[in-house]
Amino acid sequence: MLYPVLALIFGLVLLVWSADRFVEGSASAARHFGMPSLLIGMVIVGFGTSAPEMTVSALSSLQGNSGIALGNAYGSNITNIALILGVSALINPITVHSMVLRKELPILTAVTALAATLLYDGTLSRMDALILMGVFALLMAWSIREGLSKKPDPLADEVEKELSAHAMPLKRAVFWVVAGLGLLIVSSRLLVWGAVKIAVSLGVSDLIIGLTIVAVGTSLPELASSVIAARKGEHDIALGNVLGSNMFNTLAVVGIAGLIRPMEITPDILRRDVPIMAFFTLSLFIIGYGFKGAGRINRYEASALLLGFVGYTAYLVTTVVAG
Repeated sequence: MLYPVLALIFGLVLLVWSADRFVEGSASAARHFGMPSLLIGMVIVGFGTSAPEMTVSALSSLQGNSGIALGNAYGSNITNIALILGVSALINPITVHSMVLRKELPILTAVTALAATLLYDGTLSRMDALILMGVFALLMAWSIREGLSKKPDPLADEVEKELSAHAMPLKRAVFWVVAGLGLLIVSSRLLVWGAVKIAVSLGVSDLIIGLTIVAVGTSLPELASSVIAARKGEHDIALGNVLGSNMFNTLAVVGIAGLIRPMEITPDILRRDVPIMAFFTLSLFIIGYGFKGAGRINRYEASALLLGFVGYTAYLVTTVVAG
């Protein structure tokens, strides 16, 4: 049991560190090649923070651990909204100024509804995975179109400020893209091995491990970047990290895992985890969109999100103990 725990801890630490290097290197390299700041914020930063979820879920699917693959993706979505935005908005209430992010809120809600519909028959087939990847391709095309537009957007200003503060030479940026990706794969292998061994030792499903330890661990890059952004008053980056990550998780992470290996969906996922994810996503849309002006997540709403996360996690732990 000692070695799996050490592998899990070391894998998580290395995963978070390498993901940060990978995103910073990718963003800096993109800036050197003249990519607009808004596009970097929407694509590189928004989707890049889900690199840990992608590598962990792809490797888990390859090894036949579908519980970790799906639990990691959907558990990360729940963690991103309830824990990360809850903590960030508790530190500094988040006001949504970016029109791009206001467009992404209903898109994420629709994407979540699509994912729930595809899973309703109890399977994630390759056709389902292809549909998810097709929608992801359309979303990427829309993101690139929005990112290349000349319309001023507060998200672009915040990203430009962060890029200037963390500028690096092109050679170093490329090095961290390659090295970061390599370390992501290595750390993911350690993490998945440790998580599976712990699940077997404790006699619990790999789904529970994926929804809790793995999901929270792979969401740490979003937690760090969103909390720092909230403290700096960069509200749109704090929210943009979560929206981009959740769309990537729901479409690309699950889609890639399903293309690698079609999987059966356990009743627990359909009855418990997908509805909880949908509930938090819909709640974020309602409180964050701002139907009469700029959306805002205040401290009361942040507290409610955090309480929801604590309640959900407590319920998962209770089911393990009862089992």
